[in-house]
Amino acid sequence: MAARNSMILSAFFFNPQGDHRVAWRHPDAPGADILDLAYYRRLCETAERAKMDVLFVADEVAIWDQLPSGIAHYANVRLEMFTLLSALAAVTSEIGLIGTASTTYNEPFHIARKFASLDFISHGRSSWNIVTSAMDEEALNFGRDSQLEHAKRYLRAHESVEVVKALWDSWEDGALLIDKETGFFADPAKVHHLDHVGEHYKVRGPLNLPRPPQGHPVLVQAGSSNDGKNLAAKHADLHFAIVRSVEEGLRYRADMNERLARFGRSPEDLRILPGIQPVVADSADEAAEKAESMQGLLLDKVGVDLLSYWTRMDLSKYPLDGPMPELPDETGFNSGHTHLRLVRETAAREQLSIRELGRKMANTGAVATVAGTPKDVADRLEEWFTAGAADGYNLMFPLLPEGLESFATKVVPELQRRGVFHREYGQGTLRDRLGLKRPPNRFATEGSAA
Repeated sequence: MAARNSMILSAFFFNPQGDHRVAWRHPDAPGADILDLAYYRRLCETAERAKMDVLFVADEVAIWDQLPSGIAHYANVRLEMFTLLSALAAVTSEIGLIGTASTTYNEPFHIARKFASLDFISHGRSSWNIVTSAMDEEALNFGRDSQLEHAKRYLRAHESVEVVKALWDSWEDGALLIDKETGFFADPAKVHHLDHVGEHYKVRGPLNLPRPPQGHPVLVQAGSSNDGKNLAAKHADLHFAIVRSVEEGLRYRADMNERLARFGRSPEDLRILPGIQPVVADSADEAAEKAESMQGLLLDKVGVDLLSYWTRMDLSKYPLDGPMPELPDETGFNSGHTHLRLVRETAAREQLSIRELGRKMANTGAVATVAGTPKDVADRLEEWFTAGAADGYNLMFPLLPEGLESFATKVVPELQRRGVFHREYGQGTLRDRLGLKRPPNRFATEGSAA
């Protein structure tokens, strides 16, 4: 098991050019090479040289085109996630590979089989980021007129995760024999049908793959609504959160510890990684210039459309330099609760106009920004980590590949020098390196108890 003296660093890729909404406009941003494996291989190799723990590929199954600025200014094209991660598994050897799959638009059998396959191909480095999807554009691609109601999406998610884990367990360790002498390919006593019949899914099983090397690929969850936190507390190994201070991080950890206890889990079962936007430069002035140059690329129309999308209100009819109108309550709100709450809290706390808030929220959704010299950035990361407000960080670089390369070559060595980040990868699977327990097989446990 890995000790907590090493923070977890996740290189997060939402948009291929960076996590600023219009990073693609920057003169140093990649162009059509975001559709080429060589680009992602370069990113992976940079992160792996720096001994970063995981590469996180976010995903959506639609383009953002319900609002006027969508296709024109922010179409957000991306390669299919499993295809990309499978290719990256072949050109890397150490870094963990987190992929996003929606419980709303994938059957549990598909999810279980694909992540188990990735776990075998990568020798135990795969991880599933569990999402429920909140875009109407996605629903329209899957035979629906609109997304499912928020609470129903999470009820489906709980059942989906349970079925996926049961499918991974449907082969006990040692069930695969391939014994040419006896003629036994597998031990039938160690391969199990699920015969699951639930409210949302009916799955016979077993999976047509043995149990993955990790037992269960690492489970990740990122939603910070009440339903999202409960999903993380019950199932997840890693939880990506939005916190902006040590105090807020400690409150968030206390809340999650209470939820973990309700599900019979301990604080050690869940690692919390706040989102952080690092801007690394040789001086504070240069860091400020970098941040300002990115903001200067943003069209106000994109910011207002994004706010309208997250709040389900047409904000274009309000004065751009006026205050935000009253926002809908989360009760009965059928889109992303986390984004709605972030918009409300940020507007109230900072008293921003619609224009100002749109610009701020378009820049990675209000995660904390850490800008300055490598020492400045390392100071903040070390402070949160040593205080217990974070187990590591989901690094959301405004511009790729520059942001990742600067962090990997300048900040990581400083963290290593301070002894808060490892210098070499540990042994074993991704679970082993993150200090996470290998889950017991539910069928083997039941059989032993009998």
